[in-house]
Amino acid sequence: MSGNFGQIAQYAAKGAEQFVSRIGIRRGMKVLDVACGTGNLSIPAARLGAKVTGVDIAPNLLQQARQRATAKNVEAVFDEGDAEQLSYLNGAFDVVMSVFGAMFAPRPEFVAAELLRVCRSGGAIAMANWTREGFVGQMFAVTGRHVSSPPGVPSPLLWGDETTVRERLGSGSTALKLSRQNMEFDYPFAPKQVVDFFRNYYGPTNAAFARLDEQRQAALAADLEATWSEKNQAAGDRTHVYSEYLEVIATRA
Repeated sequence: MSGNFGQIAQYAAKGAEQFVSRIGIRRGMKVLDVACGTGNLSIPAARLGAKVTGVDIAPNLLQQARQRATAKNVEAVFDEGDAEQLSYLNGAFDVVMSVFGAMFAPRPEFVAAELLRVCRSGGAIAMANWTREGFVGQMFAVTGRHVSSPPGVPSPLLWGDETTVRERLGSGSTALKLSRQNMEFDYPFAPKQVVDFFRNYYGPTNAAFARLDEQRQAALAADLEATWSEKNQAAGDRTHVYSEYLEVIATRA
């Protein structure tokens, strides 16, 4: 709930819509958006005529999702809940989806079991998960050099590894399609301001900086700015970067 993820999410909305367009959502389908945030997936899915439920652990993000859905004149239900212990019946949904959300829950074995449980037989589980090799994975590595990860918690980037995904979802699936895609980030400000933007509004970055003293904060900011600058494909007061993610589409057994 720290920061204001709605500010971050607006720059990923286009990529989320592209993801929704690829996973076969049709009118009348029952769709669950796990770790829905501010509704970047839920809203375009509802616009396609699906009966959408979004679930997230952060009440402030759910409030923004409801406001966005109302403003865009689409119907969707948004519930507070945990990806590791969903409150829905077995096989309740035709499509269960999560983009850069469920991958961050600390107990992935619980998440995998729940995604499979609430999806009907023959339905689809669709995820987008950052890879270790992609830009966001590199940013995690930069932050990790300055701030230690919680002990005993697997890296969320393992959800972006094909072998790991097969281990987690393969036994409950009849088919598993994995492909590497790219998310576009396009910000109307320079890399230094992008770092400040994430520091202010992105919860994990906000929390990382809060754990450091002033000198170490400056060092982390400098390293993050250098990474954004190195990968930036734009010039002047603009930052344009692509980040790889693993697209997962599993057919429920």
